[in-house]
Order: sequence, then C-alpha cells, then structure tokens
Amino acid sequence: MLLSGGARAQQPVDLELVLAVDVSGSVDPEEAKLQRDGYVQAFLNDKVQRAIRGGPFGRVAVTYVEWAGDNHQYTIVDWTLLGDPASVRSFALAVAEAPITSAQWTSISAAIDYAVPLFDNNGVEGTRRVIDVSGDGENNRGRPVDAARDAAVARGITINGLPILNDRPNPWGGSPSTELDRYYRDHVIGGPGAFLVPATDFNSFADAILGKLLLEVSGLTPDPVPGDRDLAVRDAEKDAAHRRQSGG
Repeated sequence: MLLSGGARAQQPVDLELVLAVDVSGSVDPEEAKLQRDGYVQAFLNDKVQRAIRGGPFGRVAVTYVEWAGDNHQYTIVDWTLLGDPASVRSFALAVAEAPITSAQWTSISAAIDYAVPLFDNNGVEGTRRVIDVSGDGENNRGRPVDAARDAAVARGITINGLPILNDRPNPWGGSPSTELDRYYRDHVIGGPGAFLVPATDFNSFADAILGKLLLEVSGLTPDPVPGDRDLAVRDAEKDAAHRRQSGG
C-alpha cells in the first residue's frame, strides 16, 4: 500500500527505511541497471519477505530515492507499506519500471539531508528509522558528510552504508577511491546499530544488498570475520528466528 494523500494515520511498523541510491556520473548505465536490479531481486527474495513478516508488527515502510550532486535527489517510489507478498511485489515492480536518473558529482551529505525530513508525516511510526546509503564514491559536493550524518543521528536515525568498491576509473579519468569502505565507516554510517556491507564491484551488488536488507529488516548487524577486511553478513533470517525463540 502506497502511503500518500489521506492515508496518513500513524501505523506502527518494525522499520522505516529510506533506500538512498547513487546515480552520479561515475555510475554508467549498465552499472545503474545492476544496482536497480539488485534492489528489485532482493525484495522479491523469499528470505527478505519472510523477514518482513517475522517482526513484531509484520510490516515495514520503505521509500526508494536516487541521488547524485547536491542538487539532484529524487524520490523514485514514495513510502510504501510492505507486509505481504503482493505489497512487496508491487513495490519491487514500481522500482523496476521507473526511469533511471543520472547527474554529475557525488553529494552523500545532500542525500542524507534530503532523506531526513522524509520520515516526517510519512504515515507510519517505526521502532527503527534507517537511511541506507549505497554509492561508489566519496562526497565531493555539498556540506561535509560528517555534519549531515551527525544531524541525522541526533534525530534518532541510523545510517547504514553499502560502498561499492569500483576499481574502474570514472568517465572523466579520475581514480576511484581505494578505501571506500573505510571512508563510509569513518564518515558516513552512524547511529544505533549502524553497519556497512561492502560490494566488491557492481556485479556483486545484488548479493550485498540482499544480505544487507536481511540484516536491516531483522534489526541485526553483521559479525566481523577475523582476518577479513570487510564485514561479513550473517544469516540474518536464522539469527532472528533464534532470538525470537529464545526471547532475546
């Protein structure tokens, strides 16, 4: 169900989630499609749908946003209540069918600043509010990303990250960041339970977003793997079921 117009009664949900997706110039059309398809397939996955139904309220609210420079942030699919297979499929298809936008520069800070007021009067009241930022570059426009992050966290919002470790030079010949996961960890993510799940490239994005959505919907964070530079994704569905059974 799309939460718009008169449907503004505050419905309780397990999670309010803003998916903030990078469509800056460093993301070419093929990569943009891989990103979009990754989100669509993740929501259509049975594990994600079971995780959505497995929370105390059995539903979450999600909106899908694309962003680039400091003047390019657009809500592609507005707040939608997801609680059954039909509503999840409807949301996924709406994301899949929307045109993909693009613009120059990368303003993570502007994306966060755009996302924060989306939680106001959105028709739901979640036990958790999360902005999920995915992107393949560092902030190069707008105010410092740390300031935007801190302002969001001060409002009780958690920011999680999905840095895409793209080793391909951007279209203007610039070198990609070699430690984007560290940058996201130090400057982008924040708030209660904040975490990041890196994608090693755009081809692995679908697996990364699937694991990340499972964690976010279940309210879990990944365990670090000793000797691994990245954070590993646990089997969130199994852990959530165990916690419910044990009363934890």
